[in-house]
Amino acid sequence: MAINTLEYAAVFMEELDQQLVENSTTGWMEDNAGQIQYNGGAEVKIPKMQMSGLGKYDRDGGFAKGAVTVTYETREMTQDRGRTFQLDAMDVDETNFAAMAGNVMGEFQRTKVIPEIDAYRYSKIAELAEKGGKLTEYTPEKGGILEKLAEDITAVRDQAGDCAELVVAMNAKLAGKLDLEKGGENILQSGVFRQGSAELKVREIDGCPIIRVPSARFRTKYTFFDGVTESEKDGGFAPVEGAREINWIVCLKRAPVAVSKTDVTRIFDPMTNQNANAWKIDYRKYHDLWIMDNGMEGILVSVQPKAASESGEQTA
Repeated sequence: MAINTLEYAAVFMEELDQQLVENSTTGWMEDNAGQIQYNGGAEVKIPKMQMSGLGKYDRDGGFAKGAVTVTYETREMTQDRGRTFQLDAMDVDETNFAAMAGNVMGEFQRTKVIPEIDAYRYSKIAELAEKGGKLTEYTPEKGGILEKLAEDITAVRDQAGDCAELVVAMNAKLAGKLDLEKGGENILQSGVFRQGSAELKVREIDGCPIIRVPSARFRTKYTFFDGVTESEKDGGFAPVEGAREINWIVCLKRAPVAVSKTDVTRIFDPMTNQNANAWKIDYRKYHDLWIMDNGMEGILVSVQPKAASESGEQTA
């Protein structure tokens, strides 16, 4: 029986989107996209709510009239990325196509797509934080990381409120040093952090989960290669020269809104593929991140000074 390529494409799209949310270090940011309207393509509509404040109650006239207005702001996902792959018909047939293609796309997502999306999101938050005066410099010192991190958490809580749910995204190398600091065993606790349908075991500081981020994804600015130019044909991304290493991001959990859509996954069998006797898989991903109105009050980004940050090697 002929393979149903449309059915396989639909399954791959659903599984890849779920994999992204559960396995990326920024998957929790997509939990904030529940009210966003998406009807395909690169545009999303973000709800904005305005309402009246309290007024004086009058014993004769009753309540002061108020109003609630909900409007939708159209935003465009600026990151439009994609690749096409071919699996030779001599290596793949209808009986093993699903398993082989699933392995290929799963590995591609895990090693290429997820690191790039994480890097973009963190660098975007750092960019917005710098514009909003929410970026600070700190050179990690042995024995002083715990105290400085606690100070930053307190600073964010002073703006967002003591009951606000915060998340700490932290450079994995720095998080390892934090574990060894004297006094950390009395403050750092084990906890569970829910991301999509996955439950992650994490360390917590003062009730804030610490998400460990590979340092290659934790710079202030990246170049995202086009995959076509000779010098960029391998695709992927790399930090730009002079990009600073991020120590941590203390963030109100509801502040960043991340959206990613596997907009098209097309599959062509060898008889349909006009370029080669091979299965052809086209993959396209739209994604972006925004900070909601007043959300910057709940964000603080700590970076290393320029002299302390070294430009990294290409990461794909």
